[in-house]
Amino acid sequence: MTTELTLPLIRRRQLDDLGWGSRRVRREVEEGYLAVVRHGVYARAADIAHLTRTEQKVVVRARALALVGRSRPSFCGMTAAAIHGLPCLRDDGRLHVLSTHDRPGAPADVVRHRDLDHRSVEEVNGLLCTPLARTVADVARNETRDVALSVADAALRRHAFEPPGAYDEDAASRLRKDALDWAGLTTRNRRTAERILHLADGRAQLPGESVSRMRLRDLGFAPPSLQVPVAAPHGGTYWIDFGLDDVDAWGEFDGKAKYHELAEADGRSAFEVVDREKRREDWIRGTTNRRFARWGWDDLRDAATLGRRLHAFGITPPR
Repeated sequence: MTTELTLPLIRRRQLDDLGWGSRRVRREVEEGYLAVVRHGVYARAADIAHLTRTEQKVVVRARALALVGRSRPSFCGMTAAAIHGLPCLRDDGRLHVLSTHDRPGAPADVVRHRDLDHRSVEEVNGLLCTPLARTVADVARNETRDVALSVADAALRRHAFEPPGAYDEDAASRLRKDALDWAGLTTRNRRTAERILHLADGRAQLPGESVSRMRLRDLGFAPPSLQVPVAAPHGGTYWIDFGLDDVDAWGEFDGKAKYHELAEADGRSAFEVVDREKRREDWIRGTTNRRFARWGWDDLRDAATLGRRLHAFGITPPR
């Protein structure tokens, strides 16, 4: 299957070699066969449609810039996060690159960041970008709390989490320290970055779980336990997203695609997956005598919205 790294990019001169004039190219774009990735670079619209995650689309745009740029660009910030495969909750349509000197004439969709540190660049999947720890630090300094925490959590998870529930605290601490060291090289938003990096936890499985932790914190709940094991029937183990231990409750984030993805992975129907999840939840509630609440993206718009959702299940913060 075509991915963001293998999706064929087509230069304008390649279309010229095929005898496609401007009128033909414009018609192919208008009729939905070609998609414009950036000026002078195209892709098959059907290939682009297969990319469902924001970070995949960012990587394709970065590849297109590298294809036509005068020099090989070095990406940073959220663009580097996407190249590292970290989740992008926000995409402003711009590419972030490092520059060793100020030059006029940057395209409108390219943001240059002055940087003279030779350690700032490594090659990842054929693209130059800031190292993982530097990328996490930059995002923590410059992006919103939700975006920054989801990136930091995902980076720690990659280095320290081993499914189904093993977490290497030492590995997580090493990456966190590296990111803190990068954040400490500048005073701009350093405190903001430090707060995010100390809050980050690689046991968060999805960006929705990262944002959920931020909302729970805003509501006044104690930091929840993450990926909590509960004994299942026949010697198995159920893993629960959040243990709200200060109020004796459980919580789980359900993304919009969760049940469809579970059904595909297990070769079951969506109905069978939902029924299995219901029986799992009944077992957990019955054996632990704890309340159990589920929520999704619509409930994470702000802390008050999540608070109302939890209140409907009889779960309220202790303070």
